[in-house]
Amino acid sequence: MSFPWAKPYEPQHPLMKWMDERLPIPRLVYNATGPGYPVPRNLNYFWNFGVLAGAALMIQIITGIVLAMHYAANAGVAFNSVEHIMRDVNAGWFLRYAHMNGASMFFIVVYLHIFRGLYYGSYKAPREMVWLLGVVIFLLMMATAFMGYVLPWGQMSFWGAQVITGFFSAIPVVGEPMRVWLLGGFVPDNSALNRFFSLHYLLPFVIAGVIILHIWALHIPGSSNPTGIEVKDEQDTVPFHPYYTAKDGFGLGVFLLAFVALTFFSPNLLGHPDNYIPANSLSTPAHIVPEWYFWPFYAILRAFTFNFLWIDAKLWGVIAMFASIALLFFLPWLDSSPVKSSNYRPLYRIFFWVLMADIALLAVCGMKPAEQPWVILSQLGAAYYFAHFLIILPIISRIERPLPMPNSITEAVLAKHADKPSETAA
Repeated sequence: MSFPWAKPYEPQHPLMKWMDERLPIPRLVYNATGPGYPVPRNLNYFWNFGVLAGAALMIQIITGIVLAMHYAANAGVAFNSVEHIMRDVNAGWFLRYAHMNGASMFFIVVYLHIFRGLYYGSYKAPREMVWLLGVVIFLLMMATAFMGYVLPWGQMSFWGAQVITGFFSAIPVVGEPMRVWLLGGFVPDNSALNRFFSLHYLLPFVIAGVIILHIWALHIPGSSNPTGIEVKDEQDTVPFHPYYTAKDGFGLGVFLLAFVALTFFSPNLLGHPDNYIPANSLSTPAHIVPEWYFWPFYAILRAFTFNFLWIDAKLWGVIAMFASIALLFFLPWLDSSPVKSSNYRPLYRIFFWVLMADIALLAVCGMKPAEQPWVILSQLGAAYYFAHFLIILPIISRIERPLPMPNSITEAVLAKHADKPSETAA
């Protein structure tokens, strides 16, 4: 997106002029995050979560690199190497807990980032590519987190790898060879640990690369905003710095306080106690459960308990789990309403909160054993999840009557402040 009113970069110091002529990194930073990048003037704190996700990724990369110096990807010593990190490495307990809880914080801010996009219609034109790259980042995060969960080689690590990779065998013809290729054998062992460790170390850098593309795609149309109205003139924007660097800085401070509180005062709150038991292939845990950020998808995976047509129930579960994420790729075209923000879409807003409740229900079902009433609730929740995107959303986008919209971002901001009573002298 072209911003003719943006202040151009003009280096003053001779060194900066020399740098700008040969390697214009200062110009790139200035145009991406400085006064050279105007953004809508009405962004709220829900627009902080992209920056917070980047900060969480940096925490994961830095702590992960140091942890990799002390970890041994061997089934005979992997569990003990983690205990060595916790007990013998200087500040090893902090690095391990920061990395473990950093993954949860990463998913928290990314989920909030996604929900904000759903609420404000940030997936709509002209930002489809921004949304699609975001879904790719989400998939890479899930793969990275799954492989990282296996590395401590506790009971839940081993059996989680056994169960999740076992679902690939449901795919006809290629499923079992794919599973053997993924694990490097018929059961999780040294080969699987080496594969998962290598990919777990590599994928965060791939995620960082896709994030660069994500930001690049965002800077072409510019940031969305709570009204869903595109920027029309200079009055609709303010420079990113100092207005939103200050706002992002405050959000980052709150994020770090929550992260530090979780890491220091309740580091195992979001973990599973069985993962502090060494992996034992002869002892199956009573209840195998993935990390909390996989619970909704795990519930969808287990929702199919009977064969349908010629397809086995196990394969239906695998198809449904992958389809639940693949649906997000088609969201910009499933929702054909020209209005982006749910602030002006009362019917869509109702069903958005119903979807949030449904996802929460699936999360609860995913953490529970595969028994009644959780199985039937998983089935109902999965049915509604797909119905929302494939049936309800397309119908709403055609029959809904949006509320009147302001003509510009500035008009919406001024109208909001005009509603507030002015202060009068006593």
